[in-house]
Amino acid sequence: MIYRSRAPLRIGLAGGGTDVSPYCDTYGGAILNATISLYAKASIELLKEKEIILQALDRNEVEAFEWNTTLPINGTLDLLKGVYNRIQKDFGFSERGFRLSTFVDAPAGSGLGTSSTLVVAIIGAFVEMLKLPLGDYDIAHYAYDIERNDLKLAGGRQDQYAATFGGVNFMEFYSGDKVIVNPLRIRQEYLNELENNLLLYYTSTSRESAKIIVEQQKNVTQKNEKSIDAMHQLKAQSQMMKEALLKGRLHEIGEILDFGFQQKRNMAHNISNSLIEEIYAASKQAGATGGKISGAGGGGFMIFYCPNNSCYKVAEILRKFGGIIHRYQFATQGLDSWTLG
Repeated sequence: MIYRSRAPLRIGLAGGGTDVSPYCDTYGGAILNATISLYAKASIELLKEKEIILQALDRNEVEAFEWNTTLPINGTLDLLKGVYNRIQKDFGFSERGFRLSTFVDAPAGSGLGTSSTLVVAIIGAFVEMLKLPLGDYDIAHYAYDIERNDLKLAGGRQDQYAATFGGVNFMEFYSGDKVIVNPLRIRQEYLNELENNLLLYYTSTSRESAKIIVEQQKNVTQKNEKSIDAMHQLKAQSQMMKEALLKGRLHEIGEILDFGFQQKRNMAHNISNSLIEEIYAASKQAGATGGKISGAGGGGFMIFYCPNNSCYKVAEILRKFGGIIHRYQFATQGLDSWTLG
């Protein structure tokens, strides 16, 4: 038997960073994001031998273990091990060997929520195999708990919920791990135009988001007014973006993204850098009206809003920086799993 699952990666459109504690616990956070047709995938294949084989096919990493209820967290394939360890602890399953294989369509550190989406996909494969009674909110929170508490990885909350629910969502974050996911009913022609005008660009650099996020958390704890005010402004940006999308005021999207780009710089050091600033300026000169760094910042993917068919000229300019334009569509389906007999 083979149990498969996949979960979509996401692009953040507004409010990025306000889903990170302690900001959201103190002030409440709000984010607007959309899932796209890039995925994290997981497969569990049952084996006759009593061993556990873990492999990340996109990273050429593989480890094999004699069957055990706990696998060592040692810096290699820890996301896979972390999910397995927690599933065994909470639900347990009989001594049966298996191969857990994963693949992610974007590199780690790219800013599209790859790590959290992968955790959701792995949980989805185990839920399919063990027929676990977990709903969407359960799975998303479970993924968050494994990453933040079991594996002690710094980060926010939006990625797990985006990957599980899919679609375009306005998300609210509160103290006590309370999250409310509001799916947005956006007219198809507005989504088509957004997809047409929104350029997804990989800078061909990755970054370690944890360092940026830890500094962001420190700024809130130490009551850095400049940083906290920037987060307030980004939370307001998510409301602006929601109204613009629902009411079809697409001509405002670029300006709203640009507003967020200016604010995000103030949240922590290294969110932007000279290369990002140069890329951003060149894209605007070529016709983009705004854009943003995806994820925590520092590198990875960027998005640009390019109205009036300016996306072709912007793409031409961006290629000169050595990055890659990624084709995509919005994905309406969140976590999906199935069984091969």
